[in-house]
Amino acid sequence: MAGERPRGGRVAVAADAVGPGGRLQELDGDGRPAGPAAHVPDLAAAVAEREAAGPPRWVWAATDEVYPRLLPSLPVRPARCHDVRLVEALLLGHQGRFGEPRSLGAAWARANGLPVPEDPPETGADDRPALFEADRHRLPPGTDPLAALVAVHAEQQRLTARLPHPDRMRLLCAAESAGALAAVEMGHDGLPWSARAHDELLEGLLGPRPAGGGRPARLAELAGRVQRALGGRPVNPDSPSQVLRAFAEQGVRLNSTRAWELREADHPAARLLLEYKELSRIHAAHGWAWREQWVRGGRFRPEYVVGGVVSGRWATRGGGALQIPRVLRGAVVADPGHLLVVADAEQLEPRVLAAVSEDAGLVRAAAAGDLYAALAPAFGGDRARAKVAVLGAVYGQTTGEAGRLLPVLRHRFPAAMALVEEAARAGETGGLVRSRLGRTCPPPSADVPGDGEEAGRAARSRGRFARNFVVQASAAEWALAMLAALRRRLAGTGPDGPRVVFFQHDEVMVHTPEELAGTVLEAVAEAGDEARRLVFGATPVRFPLSARAVRCYADTG
Repeated sequence: MAGERPRGGRVAVAADAVGPGGRLQELDGDGRPAGPAAHVPDLAAAVAEREAAGPPRWVWAATDEVYPRLLPSLPVRPARCHDVRLVEALLLGHQGRFGEPRSLGAAWARANGLPVPEDPPETGADDRPALFEADRHRLPPGTDPLAALVAVHAEQQRLTARLPHPDRMRLLCAAESAGALAAVEMGHDGLPWSARAHDELLEGLLGPRPAGGGRPARLAELAGRVQRALGGRPVNPDSPSQVLRAFAEQGVRLNSTRAWELREADHPAARLLLEYKELSRIHAAHGWAWREQWVRGGRFRPEYVVGGVVSGRWATRGGGALQIPRVLRGAVVADPGHLLVVADAEQLEPRVLAAVSEDAGLVRAAAAGDLYAALAPAFGGDRARAKVAVLGAVYGQTTGEAGRLLPVLRHRFPAAMALVEEAARAGETGGLVRSRLGRTCPPPSADVPGDGEEAGRAARSRGRFARNFVVQASAAEWALAMLAALRRRLAGTGPDGPRVVFFQHDEVMVHTPEELAGTVLEAVAEAGDEARRLVFGATPVRFPLSARAVRCYADTG
């Protein structure tokens, strides 16, 4: 991704969309105009023509505003882009200014020493066109949007060049922007979803669909059993206050109805309530009403939010795409003549810790197949204890079994422990920590008092967050780079070729014609290895992807 130049020496084309048309501006290697701006009546046709001539890096204000308008008409999908809004957020974060406005208008005002406008409100894709036309970029009246786009792109390049590791930030910006392309495409293509299989699964779990919005039969049955187990008085299992009062009357004191507390409660109603809560969550979040809202034409079409989590992981704007319950995976079924290639990274965060810290012992273990098995000799041959110890180090668990194993970790893997403990200290004292490529954690909240017990708890909490951030954010970068590399390998296969249809954290899914499944499996492995080299350089740490070609998501186990 980084350092590539298309044919002809031109590295970018700035694009501003207005209705079906727009304007294009060719840019040179420094981001300066390389000729006059061109008006085009059909922007999608112009993008396709320019891609065929030698794909540039498209520069636009926000991929999720421009690309959905172009994608349905594009015979060839853009290879690369530079998303000004996403890049602005990364550069602001690096300066410790997380959360400041990041629109084109905000970036342009910031570069020109003018008052910075607030960002437009977040909206769904269906609501965006009207807002987009009415106040597209928050630029001052009379400002040329294309000229502002070119100027902001050049300013972002200058800011990036001044960073301690500019090549890493360039790679992060390229990966984040490629992720934005993939996110729009996944929403457009959709995840294959069988409404019939979904209904069958729901009926098996909950009983027939109730009329009038009442409780399904299985939930009603469980609610009655919970009530009888708690003495027979009326109690609504959906009301925490009623549940806590009913348990207290039974002599069981609970602080909340969270699952971990219920699991520890010695009362038969606790097990029943856990089962009720699990099924109720499925009914509310992925039940019949959810299917009718989100599944259309045999496809689940969520709207992904790139970088929606501070660590760089994605979020969704409704639909719960990143939280598909395992019991409903049977509804994700490939089209006839197609398969789903599902791949997930194994032991990703411990391997990232090894690669980032360059700890000799941890690197040796991560160069093997099963990292925890390779670490087991340091823990008396116990693989389970090795897993608890390493994950405890990543997540800041200092009590229980994980806490007791900390001395072993510090002695056997000093560089890895120094990395996460230094990040934790920086977090506790209000400092900033960065991922491998330069994504920066948010600064401390200004609402926390400077001393006292509450401040101490907040500092320790931020220390645990910072400890995990340096690993989780770097893992998110590997996953983004892997997704971008995979997307590039699948390009050019035409409208009926393999398509990435799902991505979350460390898992990716491709819907492919059956005869190309082997090719996709090879592309997945190659993309994972390319991401390793791009993000971590010449590390011997392995990042294996467990990949299978299946007809149904549930078949992955």
